[in-house]
Amino acid sequence: MGFGKYLLSIIPLLIFNCTGCNSSRNQLTSFDLNKDLLLAHYDFKTDVDDLHSVAAFGTLISNSKFSEMNYHAVAGAYGIQTGLYVHPNELCHLTFGNNWSDAHKDVDKALLEVKEIALQILAEEGDIWIAEGGQSDFSAALVKEIQAEKPALNTKERIHIVQHADWNEEVTSYGSLIFVKNNTDYKKIPDGNAMGNGTPGFRSDQMINLEEFIQAPHLLTIWQLAMELANKNNGKEGRYLNESIRSGGLDFSDFSEICWILGLHDIKNAEEFFMKYSDQN
Repeated sequence: MGFGKYLLSIIPLLIFNCTGCNSSRNQLTSFDLNKDLLLAHYDFKTDVDDLHSVAAFGTLISNSKFSEMNYHAVAGAYGIQTGLYVHPNELCHLTFGNNWSDAHKDVDKALLEVKEIALQILAEEGDIWIAEGGQSDFSAALVKEIQAEKPALNTKERIHIVQHADWNEEVTSYGSLIFVKNNTDYKKIPDGNAMGNGTPGFRSDQMINLEEFIQAPHLLTIWQLAMELANKNNGKEGRYLNESIRSGGLDFSDFSEICWILGLHDIKNAEEFFMKYSDQN
């Protein structure tokens, strides 16, 4: 599934080892770009912000600093919340190629696909980092699958989950939330919807002219599709109405976990993200 190179052994967790890390921050982020795996889990239910978040991640992995990073995305990683799903398949194919799994269509197949990728990374002494763009039910099931295959693995040291939203925790099934908190290195970070709280604020009511920042036609196509799908589904048929997106702004707040995992602390908001990480080679 094309998930990158494996080199060298991991530096202990108390040492920063990530391109773009800012060691002045007091946290124990130690994502190893050469060997760790970044899993981007999205619920796509019922807020359309995940569509913008996918486009933001697509922008980052197009940057030469992160183009060789091991990653895989999961669509349909939702919990017990009600409401309609926002179908992202066209956007996921365009953004991630084959590096994504469809848990909405077939959760068992998705778990098998992601487990096999994770086990290969773990066998090469890499760690697993999950950016929880939705709830933790899929993550809990994945960790259980890994534990069944590797019962001696210390998952609290080797599997890291990063969550940013109170809502996502509230609509994760109680058993799944308790499980991941007890069985993984689980971190709750400040909400990516707001600025000035310790993480980038990626939700804005103001329109951003992406063509000022992005020249690559492929990336512009990804963003255009993400915005088209978001506008088409925002608040429709009982789905959550995202006021920022309705006003013409952007909301890729679920991208804040990925920035935290990769140590990208030099970003304040959406415009700064595009200035620093779009179209850089």
